[in-house]
Amino acid sequence: MERNGDDNIVEKELAVNEGDCEAPILNSSVFLDNFGEVLLTHDSDGLSWKPLTSFDDDGSSCLRIKFGAKLPNEIKFSDVYAVELTDYGLIHKGNCLTAANILMRRESPDSEMFRFMVHGFQKSERQPNLWVLAEYTFGHRDLPICEMWVNRLNASLNLEEGRPKNLLVFVNPMSGKTKGCRTWETVASIFARAKIKTKVVVTERAGHAFDVMASTTNKELNSYDGVIAVGGDGFFNEILNGFLSSRHKAPYPPAPSDFVHSVGSNDDSLAQKPDEKVAEASDQNDVQDSEFPYPHEWLRFGIIPAGSTDAIVMCTTGARDAVTSALHIVLGKRVYLDIAQIVSWKATAASKVEPCVRYAASFAGYGFYGDVITESEKYRWMGPKRYDFAGTKVFLRHRSYEAEIAYLEVESGRTNAAPDRGCCRLGILQTSGSPNKSDRVICRTNCNICKIKSSCSTPYSCPEEARWLRSRGRFLSVGAAVISNRNEKAPDGLVVDAHLADGLLHLILIKDCPHVLYLWHLIELTRKGGNPLNFKFVEHYKTPAFTFTSSGNESVWNLDGELFRAHQLSAQVFQGLISLFASGPEV
Repeated sequence: MERNGDDNIVEKELAVNEGDCEAPILNSSVFLDNFGEVLLTHDSDGLSWKPLTSFDDDGSSCLRIKFGAKLPNEIKFSDVYAVELTDYGLIHKGNCLTAANILMRRESPDSEMFRFMVHGFQKSERQPNLWVLAEYTFGHRDLPICEMWVNRLNASLNLEEGRPKNLLVFVNPMSGKTKGCRTWETVASIFARAKIKTKVVVTERAGHAFDVMASTTNKELNSYDGVIAVGGDGFFNEILNGFLSSRHKAPYPPAPSDFVHSVGSNDDSLAQKPDEKVAEASDQNDVQDSEFPYPHEWLRFGIIPAGSTDAIVMCTTGARDAVTSALHIVLGKRVYLDIAQIVSWKATAASKVEPCVRYAASFAGYGFYGDVITESEKYRWMGPKRYDFAGTKVFLRHRSYEAEIAYLEVESGRTNAAPDRGCCRLGILQTSGSPNKSDRVICRTNCNICKIKSSCSTPYSCPEEARWLRSRGRFLSVGAAVISNRNEKAPDGLVVDAHLADGLLHLILIKDCPHVLYLWHLIELTRKGGNPLNFKFVEHYKTPAFTFTSSGNESVWNLDGELFRAHQLSAQVFQGLISLFASGPEV
C-alpha cells in the first residue's frame, strides 16, 4: 500500500489474478465497519480480509487498540446467504486507530462512504448447533467499487447449488403459545434478503394446511422449491399427510398370514387415500402422476419451530431455534428422512375393515402416549403446559392394555452393528447386555449410515424367509420411533442412537409394571446419558414393519402429536422418503 505526501492512501483498487482462470482472485482495499481498513480478497471459496494499518509507524503502539483475537477474518460462500448494496452512511473505523493520530486529527474515527453488506452466520461457540446471524458492512468512497463487489459476490452465490428461490410457507398461528405468526415475523427478513419468493398461508382452522396441500395441483407444486411449516411437529404432520395422501402410491405394509384384514394381498394392493375428498380434489384439478414424479428430487420440506416440543427440528438441526432453521432453508441444506406409513384397518373392535392411511415423521405411540394426547385435548387453553398436566393425570391412572404386536425380524447386516439391535433388553438394570455408550453410532451431520439416494425410498421388500416375531401381554405403552425424538425434556430422546434415514423403526414396548418402576423409566428419559430402555419390563426392537391388534374395544394412537384411532394397525417405514432443509446435528 502506497501513501502520498498528505499521508492519504493511494488505492490499488482492483488486482485480479488472471493466471487462475478457474477461480480468479479479486482484491481491493476497503473499510470494514468497526474494524478499519482491510484488504478484501475474493476467491473461489469465499471472502477474507486482513488489516492494512501498520502497528509500529509512529511509536505509539502501546496506545493502539488491538484487534480482537477471536475476530473473524473470513467467511465462506456456503455460509453467506445474501449480499446487498446499502445506503450512503457512516463507517466506524475506531478499532484500528492509534490514539496519537486521533488526538492530532490525522485520522477520523468515523467517515461517511458508500457501503455494502454481507449477510451470513457463525456457529455459537457454546452451542455449535446454534447458528447466529453475522453481518459484515464494508465501505468505500467510490460507488462503482461497491457495486462491483456486490455484483461479483452475488454471481458467486448464484453458483451455490440447491438454494431455493420460491417457497410455499404455512404458518400455524395457534402453535405453541400462539406464537406461529410472531415466529415467522422474526425470520421473514432473512428470506427477503436472500431474494426468496414466499407464498404465505396462515391457517384458519385445524386441517386447513392438509386441505391446501392435498388440493394443490402438481403444476403449481412444481413451481416451488420447498414447503415450509412454521409450527410444531403436529402441524408438519398435517402438511406431510396432505402432500403424500394424494401423491404417494405404495403397497400396504407387510403382515403375518394370520393378521385379519380383507383388502387384497399386501404385495399387490396400493394404500388408499385417507378420505375421498382428496381424490375429488385431485380430479377437479386434473392432477396427473406424470406431472409430479415421486419421490421428487428437488422439492424439500422445512420446519421453523414454533410448537410445544419440536422434536423433528431438534433431531435434524440440533437446535430448537427459528433463525437456525431459517438459515438451513435459505442456504439449501439437505438431509433425508424416513417416513412411517401407518394403516388403521379397524378403528374399533366393532368396526368394519376400512383401511385409513396416515404418515408419521417422528413417532407413533399407543397406551400412555395415546391417553396423554387424548387428555390434553381437553386443556388446549393451557397451551404447551397441557401436556405436562395431562401426562401427570395419565401417569397417576397407570392404565395398561392387552394387545399383541408382531414385528419383522431384522436381517443380519441391517442393524448398524449395535449389540442390542433387534433383540430385547433384559434385567431390572442389566448392564452386561447393554451396549457401551462408545459402541453407539449416533446420527450426526454427514452421517455415513444416512447417506442415501432418493431411489432408496421404496417400501420394505419382505423376503419369503422373513420371520415374524411376537409379543403378547399387557402394555403401559407401545411406541414406534422413526427418529430419536430428542427434545428439551428428553435430551437423548426415546432412543439415543436412532438415525434419520436408516430404514428402520425402533419398537419400544413397555410391559405392565409397578408404578415406581415406570416412574424410574420416565426419569431416565429426562436424564442426559440415561438408560430408559434398560429395564426388565422394556422390550426394544429394530424392525422395518410391525402390526398391532388390541384386545380392547377402542384404541387411540398418537401420530406426531395428532390423534389416530386404530384397533388393528399395520406399519412400515420408507427409507429417505422425503428430504428436509437441514444438515443434521453436529453434536
